[in-house]
Amino acid sequence: MAGTYTSVGPSVDVTGEKLDLVTILADQRGMLAITARGISDEQARRRTTVSEFTLVSLIAHVASVIRGNVTMLEERDENSTVDFSGSGEPEAPESIEQVLAELDSAGRALEQCIAALGSLDDLIPQPTAPWAPERIWWTARRVLLHLLREIAHHSGHADIIREALDGQSTMGVVAGDMGLEF
Repeated sequence: MAGTYTSVGPSVDVTGEKLDLVTILADQRGMLAITARGISDEQARRRTTVSEFTLVSLIAHVASVIRGNVTMLEERDENSTVDFSGSGEPEAPESIEQVLAELDSAGRALEQCIAALGSLDDLIPQPTAPWAPERIWWTARRVLLHLLREIAHHSGHADIIREALDGQSTMGVVAGDMGLEF
């Protein structure tokens, strides 16, 4: 797909700003998936930083965050709160292939959700949380831009984990795919 680092493209037929958002979100998920290319299940479970996250648990976390945002965009629950049960990101039980398949599935659900949105200006109630005890409303656009930032943040963390595993960087893989040295 022109204008992206990955060959990942949208799974829905949208135009305009929705196409831009779907494309960049798909590309960012594709970059995260590249981080795990060529990694064994054992490597994907290895901690390489002081963080509790491993590649498999970090990718599972991102898939879960995407699913949570789809639910928020679709349900628009004015009584939702951030659920801290299960926080601490326990090691995902799935293989790296299963976690990547879940990331892909969550991404397709997100794209379908974006396609179904009436308008990116629709107001979406945000869950209350200790850091945001009062209900606030964001546009669907802001929710999606925040999600993009969240995926990018975790992609950077995943890249650090991968580099500590075997010295490979995501951009190194992308450059290699293009026949370039990085």
